[in-house]
Amino acid sequence: MAQAVKRLFPNAKLAIGPAIDEGFYYDFDVEKPFTDEDKLKIEEEMKKIIKEDLSIERFELPREEAIKLMEDKKENYKVELINDLPKDAVISFYKQGDFTDLCAGPHLPSTGKVKAIKILSSSGAYWRGNEKNKMLQRIYAISFPKAGQLEEYIQLIEEAKKRDHRKLGKELDLFCFSDYVGSGLPLYTPKGTILKDELQKEVEKICRKYGFQKVSCPSLANISLFETSGHAQKFNDELFRVASPKGHEFVLKPVQCPHHTQIYASKMRSYKDLPIRYMESDKQYRAELQGSVGGLSRVYAITVEDGHSFCRVDQVKDEVINMCNIIKDLYSKMGLWENHWVSLSVRDYGHPEKYIGTKEDWDLCEKMLQEVSDELNLDAKKCEGEAALYGPKLDFMFKDALGREVQIPTVQVDFSTPKRFGLFYIDENGEKQYPVMVHRAILGSYERFIALMLEQFNGVFPTWLSPVQVKILPIADSHIEYANQVKEELQNAGIRVEVDDRQEKIGYKIREAQLQKIPYMLVVGDKEKEANLVGVRSRKDGDIGAQKIEDFISKIKDEIENYVR
Repeated sequence: MAQAVKRLFPNAKLAIGPAIDEGFYYDFDVEKPFTDEDKLKIEEEMKKIIKEDLSIERFELPREEAIKLMEDKKENYKVELINDLPKDAVISFYKQGDFTDLCAGPHLPSTGKVKAIKILSSSGAYWRGNEKNKMLQRIYAISFPKAGQLEEYIQLIEEAKKRDHRKLGKELDLFCFSDYVGSGLPLYTPKGTILKDELQKEVEKICRKYGFQKVSCPSLANISLFETSGHAQKFNDELFRVASPKGHEFVLKPVQCPHHTQIYASKMRSYKDLPIRYMESDKQYRAELQGSVGGLSRVYAITVEDGHSFCRVDQVKDEVINMCNIIKDLYSKMGLWENHWVSLSVRDYGHPEKYIGTKEDWDLCEKMLQEVSDELNLDAKKCEGEAALYGPKLDFMFKDALGREVQIPTVQVDFSTPKRFGLFYIDENGEKQYPVMVHRAILGSYERFIALMLEQFNGVFPTWLSPVQVKILPIADSHIEYANQVKEELQNAGIRVEVDDRQEKIGYKIREAQLQKIPYMLVVGDKEKEANLVGVRSRKDGDIGAQKIEDFISKIKDEIENYVR
């Protein structure tokens, strides 16, 4: 792709072009953004390069020669990259025909090995992701070793467009965005708020069975809280700092765990009190790059479902096992449990400076998580370098309906944070001991989880989770009064219900309800009114027939209570 761009736009400067999960991209410094016509031309030129079957040759140069080569080609971004390489780095290039580029490789032996390519999109991107740098033009593309694989991928893309949570969220009236409020700050509608609240109720109900108690903390904190925890140093660029004319200086909380340490520290704790388990669903704030926010997948204001257990060392394994069971319980009810794998995310052993805490604590934490994996038959795959700042973790990875991998629930063991904050409990000998902190997120962020659910099930939520569970459809205005009587009975039974009293034909109302993916529609006309019945239509099974109101209520309540999909 870079060679094609240079052929068509000789003055273009090359920046970086890595492989990503779905294909690759390349950033270019060009005079103006690429048009759709430009992208078609680039794609055609790429196909020509493939047909030329150019041999791809690797060579290495000393630093000074490498810099001179790129300076001669007026590739200033490449010069900057070379200057930033470690002194002992091998500086390699690849040459194909008349085109040479700086790259670590490896590459295919020739351009002809590629059998299918497609440019997917283009966008602006700051050099090195820093908004203070120049805006470059990024082209996303994908390639395959077989033409048929591209056709399959295009079909998958079309399905992804249909399931896009931004599209479904608008159609189902769940959330919106406002330029006045700002991008990356979602606003939940009444229906979206019901969805979020029902998820919160469910996860809290399960967590209470395992001894978690709900707490509530402010969104602001003194920066010293996050300096002590280590978050300010590691995530300094992601902090929102808040100041007032009266001299107040705070930080919007990027995480909740430091706040929870202070609830623990508010009174003396005995070994008999442990484990102490807190849970909270609240907003956190991250200063993401301005160009990276989009939909619910990446936002500035994140509603995070979070929990922490403070326990003794001998209680850690049981705590982790409990949290893994919570994850299994909830995700089974969601219909998401079967298609997953678990990562045992450990430290980068070659770079211990990336983490806080002692080697001995890390060794013990990783050993305990491996034992939990063995006991629960999680078959966790060890992933080096994926640990959190303060400790190793078990990350649960799910594949969605489009085959994309999503990581949401996690359990993390932390010996370091309690020590940094001087937390302690009094043991059976009257001595002070540090507790262990076990972090867990079951839903992770509600935003990402709702996006996953929308795309996984194409907006078709189970009855227990649907914002509107029943839509009552009066055939004529003369049936509205009876429809409202039915509505009242359903509401009294705890069922979420609406009446469509618009002056529209019943067929239109049914289609509208189906588009809104309502689990049940109740048609009411003269026959139903006279016999005190409702005509039941199911989202899944179509017309079921007339039923007594109390029979329908009994059926739907059983469905809700048993999490039937």
